[in-house]
Amino acid sequence: MADFDGYRGNSLEFLRRSEAGVGDVVEVGTEWGVITGTLVPRYQYDDDRHIVLKLSSGYNVGLSIDRLKGLTRKSSGERPAFVPPPSPPPSPKEELPRVAILGTGGTIASRVDYRTGAVHPAISSEELYALIPELSEVARIEPQIIFSVYSENIEPENWSRIAERVSEAVAGGVDGVVITHGTDTLGYTAAALTFALQDVPLPVILTAAQRSSDRPSSDAVLNLVGAVSVAGYASFSGVYVAMHEGESDARVALHLGTRVRKNHTSARDAFKSVGVSPAAFWSRREGLEIKLEGLPQRRRGANFSPKPRFEARVALMKFFPSMPITLLDSLANSGTRGVVIEGTGLGHVNSRSIPFFRRFIEHGGLACMTSQCINGRVNMNVYDTGRDLLSAGVIPLEDMLAETALAKAMWVLANSNSIEEARSMMRASLCGEITERTLR
Repeated sequence: MADFDGYRGNSLEFLRRSEAGVGDVVEVGTEWGVITGTLVPRYQYDDDRHIVLKLSSGYNVGLSIDRLKGLTRKSSGERPAFVPPPSPPPSPKEELPRVAILGTGGTIASRVDYRTGAVHPAISSEELYALIPELSEVARIEPQIIFSVYSENIEPENWSRIAERVSEAVAGGVDGVVITHGTDTLGYTAAALTFALQDVPLPVILTAAQRSSDRPSSDAVLNLVGAVSVAGYASFSGVYVAMHEGESDARVALHLGTRVRKNHTSARDAFKSVGVSPAAFWSRREGLEIKLEGLPQRRRGANFSPKPRFEARVALMKFFPSMPITLLDSLANSGTRGVVIEGTGLGHVNSRSIPFFRRFIEHGGLACMTSQCINGRVNMNVYDTGRDLLSAGVIPLEDMLAETALAKAMWVLANSNSIEEARSMMRASLCGEITERTLR
């Protein structure tokens, strides 16, 4: 039975009449001559007047069915299937550290279908181990899948599951944990796990890739090898993000889980520490170079009790000119317990919004202020608007990143006994989320 993935309407009927489906090699007549290629899927919401062929050159071409002189199926297509190479044998080196790799999905756990050009989340942790045999010389890998989703689909309940699996791995005696994740919400997850896994006695390293692991230009291999090496051997503990320092394959930067954000949509060095130096760098040649003092040390046999609960009813809102009060009211009316505002400059919103925050806080809501600026810190004492917000009860969060503030507010509301305690916890720097002084 033919597969018509993504085709609909007129293009679907055209293919059915030709008895050709996705994956088939077809020959079409055009005003430029005969074109031969493999019929590939289309995005389901594209128009219904075109078909797409992948040519032998590797390029895709879209053709209007209204201008085709016919289509002939030359051969039946075989649906592409990824067959991972065999895993290397378990390392006989018992002296190597045990490192758990917990898979959650994302580009680092994806592959390219080279017949269609599409990226699919289809590589498991075991397959990653098979694709990077070098890992068997670094550590005794213990891979497992927690779930496999794109990171934009990760919710606070997923953070809880990850934290619980990390706790189980720690209790099982591993020397370190690596979490593979998508890049888009990696900063949120890193911050959430930093709060949920406070006092974790070993390194927990989140890593990702901007380009899937089977692309020649992939950053997956260096990121994963670096993450496993740090997880297994580093003298420090805590939650970190391991990603390329630059566009070359020279070094991996280790960022504090509460001070990192994605600053580029596609570059391999998209992740940067904000307001602080990276905690460390790792390279194949130089090994681990620690840059920050005072990192918590790895501890053997330490008691560890995670707090993996999060309150999902918290909103992150970016203030914008003419923001309607009805938008704020809709949050309060939907049962929202906390709001993190990305204000302008030193921490401002328009004056019309201030009565809302006063009402929201008087009814037991948690309202906190961050800045839309990447660098610098909130100071709400400078102008009248800021002072009015402080009077209403809005909490200034110094130089805390907005993504970190959202994750922290969700964690605080789920792990405090009163709104007063929650407000006090938001003001305190629990995991390095607030720095003592602002760097340029």
